[in-house]
Amino acid sequence: MASAISGLGAHVDTSADDWAVTPGPFGRDTAVDCGLAGTVMRFVPPVAGLSSGDVAFDGDPHMRNRPVGEVLTALRGLGVAIDGESLPFTVHGTGSVPGGTVVIDASASSQFVSALLLAGARYDAGVDVRHDGKPVPSLPHIEMTVAMLRRHGVEVDDSDANRWAVAPGPISAVDHVIEPDLSNAAPFLALAAVTGGTVTVRDWPAETTQPGDLLREYLDLMGCEVSWQLDVGLTVTGPADGLRGLDADLHDAGELAPAIAALCALATTPSVLRGIAHIRGHETDRLAALATELGGLGADIQEHADGLSLRPAPLHAGVFRTYADHRMAHAGVIVAAAVPGVLVENVTTTSKTFTDFPAFWSGLF
Repeated sequence: MASAISGLGAHVDTSADDWAVTPGPFGRDTAVDCGLAGTVMRFVPPVAGLSSGDVAFDGDPHMRNRPVGEVLTALRGLGVAIDGESLPFTVHGTGSVPGGTVVIDASASSQFVSALLLAGARYDAGVDVRHDGKPVPSLPHIEMTVAMLRRHGVEVDDSDANRWAVAPGPISAVDHVIEPDLSNAAPFLALAAVTGGTVTVRDWPAETTQPGDLLREYLDLMGCEVSWQLDVGLTVTGPADGLRGLDADLHDAGELAPAIAALCALATTPSVLRGIAHIRGHETDRLAALATELGGLGADIQEHADGLSLRPAPLHAGVFRTYADHRMAHAGVIVAAAVPGVLVENVTTTSKTFTDFPAFWSGLF
């Protein structure tokens, strides 16, 4: 993301722990490498429409299969010229975007909405995004987007269901202290859950829009002791007599599904995870991948159209493939912490969201 924004013409200084972003003119041709990052593929094109140059987007081979068409169609409707329907595609900027009202189907990803909202205040008429389709997954992520925009002085009207309107106007420069990535905490809290040990994640916010905060509820339901203290963080202690299964709709927290599924595979009672058909369109088809890899280690797991069901079964040693998906790697290391002889393939794919994960994880044992 930093490289993409810098390529457009801003300056992003990543040399220290604190990052500084300085606006600059978007006036040159550039190429954006999305890698495996859906946020880059979806969030940057609405910004690229404000450039006066041609911005070419591409990424890793698997990214060409991830959905982005709704964003591109919406941008065309707002006055942006684009060649292509999926990666690779090129945004032909003219220096401004007319903006206006657009109707999209965001049932595959909340990022379709957030992508348009983030740039909408710079459009001539702002942007009025209306969703028409099945329920939007991961709604807390859109709430997070709206809250952040308001902090920057942007006027957002979200009073009607399935409609978000951003008024045109200036975007204030604001310093941010970034919350910990709560979804990234899942394997560490799960480590406590499967070992009966205790793990504390420092700086866990008292209030947050992050769906990862639902880990508190899910781990409590599975039998863990969960507590939060100011200036301490969130502490989880695993049960001494084994985890209980979980019956949950993960529609708003799909990114937690791989870690939760791994815990359910180790539970002493049955589990049902539903509402997560949309995670088939992530770095890999996560439902199919979880069913295959957990099943390959002995789990009694069944794949459904929108979820998974699991029944208690003894797990055994074997290889857990990750499909270049950091969340799959999280699931694999959780199982490996409880089952001797599990080898997690390509664990370095975790670098997408945690640069030194393998060394840090190993240091906990």
